Amino acid sequence: MLSRRALAGVALLALVPATPAAEPAVANPDALKGIPATMKTLFVDSNDIAGAVVVVGRKDGVVLNEAFGARDIEAKAPMAKDTLFRIASMTKPITAIGIMILVDEGKLSPDDDVAKYLPEFGNQKLLIPGTLPTGMNPGTPESLKKPARAVKIRDLLTHTSGVANYPIGVNDVYTKRNRTLAETALATGIQPLVFEPGTKWQYSNPGIDTLGRVIEVVSGQSYEKFLQARVFDPLGMTDTTFYPTKEQRDRLAVVYFKGKGGKLFPDTNPIVGLPEGAKHPIPAGGLVSCGTDLAQLYRMMLNKGELNGKRVLTAKAVAEMTKVHTGDLPNVGFVPGTGFGFGWAVVKEPKGVTSMLSAGTYGHGGAFGTQGWIDPKQDLFVVLLIQRSGLQNGDASPMRHTLQELAVQSLKK
Repeated sequence: MLSRRALAGVALLALVPATPAAEPAVANPDALKGIPATMKTLFVDSNDIAGAVVVVGRKDGVVLNEAFGARDIEAKAPMAKDTLFRIASMTKPITAIGIMILVDEGKLSPDDDVAKYLPEFGNQKLLIPGTLPTGMNPGTPESLKKPARAVKIRDLLTHTSGVANYPIGVNDVYTKRNRTLAETALATGIQPLVFEPGTKWQYSNPGIDTLGRVIEVVSGQSYEKFLQARVFDPLGMTDTTFYPTKEQRDRLAVVYFKGKGGKLFPDTNPIVGLPEGAKHPIPAGGLVSCGTDLAQLYRMMLNKGELNGKRVLTAKAVAEMTKVHTGDLPNVGFVPGTGFGFGWAVVKEPKGVTSMLSAGTYGHGGAFGTQGWIDPKQDLFVVLLIQRSGLQNGDASPMRHTLQELAVQSLKK
């Protein structure tokens, strides 16, 4: 039996036209158009996912935007191009964009101490490794010491800050959404650090949430209003929101998990919910969006901060946030060969799921299988929008790998 990768290759070869395509932006237009059918055969028909939206584009426009499968199996609602998805941690680079807008304006620097804007970070202590098993509690003088240096904005942007996870009493904020960013930043700032800032990579949701609070303090606006005015409105991202309306909720894709017998069941975990009256936007993962909106964002990045005459970031800021800032730190990112920039994972050495991409490609995934990756060298971006919990590897690697491989082969000049 052919492997999925081999089957994808066979399907691709069958779709490649015998004569070269005339359009310069798409080397193999028929192969490009065949991507949704191939993805559907491999992943929807095999019951891995209910459905998906896939978007492929270049800096000058979208070349593929297609939906296939079901948005809601039980309601027999088909997936549509305007279906909305919980993009989860794909929110993180957007929060970083907000920070870099303020850097462009000279209102902060990545090298600033976080305490410059949030005083609760001003006297943080470091938890001494190995002290807690002896019975000491965090906060006692015997278990704490002064860190070598304070946490900086760049540490939060690169997941190298050492800030702890939310403590009991605050750690349900992603399901209840009942606290403000000021409250969660305070909870983060008063806890001991778990390692020296800058010495280790450890994925940190509270760290990114703290950046949302920094945006509020520096800009004088709520985090949500700042991003709306400075990112979503200029780019025409009309369906990107932390708080979807009723009409938008009606277009949300259902999140599924694979249960007994390989059947897909709606995921009832509270983390999937979007409670009414939420106070907390979750800068680390709270956005709802769609393929068309994300294409606008990624085209802006490919165009070095500008789209349709509207500049969101300077070219310098785009370059700075999409280069590797984690150096030679080990175990960075979720797949081999990656480092981290400011909010973005960055491919250092293409291998495995990134083997068809270029060094310098950057992007991010989300908890429910969503993925978005930008390859400046090949003038390419790829968006995969699905809603599946419990995926092996957390980044939907087989689906992501197949889509990226087909997209690169279709567009390669």
